[in-house]
Amino acid sequence: MPNLGVPELLIIALVLVLLFGAKKLPEMARGVGRSLRIFKSETAKLRDDDDAEAQHHVQAQAQAPVQPQPQPQPVQPQQIPAAPAPALSAEEQARQLEEQAARLRASAASQADKPA
Repeated sequence: MPNLGVPELLIIALVLVLLFGAKKLPEMARGVGRSLRIFKSETAKLRDDDDAEAQHHVQAQAQAPVQPQPQPQPVQPQQIPAAPAPALSAEEQARQLEEQAARLRASAASQADKPA
């Protein structure tokens, strides 16, 4: 954007006076000033909140390193053999999972059909 010189600023001021009138310009300037003050205070609050949150996060990390808790293993109805299985392709794995899901659905359906 080119630099605005004195002649350009005078033309802009003259256009504003003609458009809004001399009485409305001070009111508009006050409104713009209030808006800018509010905007600056809100952005300062956001920066302060971000700084406080970052300090809190750093302090929490420095206080005590969290050791991972062992996750309980889910109980499966059928035990997987202890011998390592040969590497299967994705299609074979998907087929085996589908068969296992079908068996589980069938056992769940048979248990639901039994009277309580």
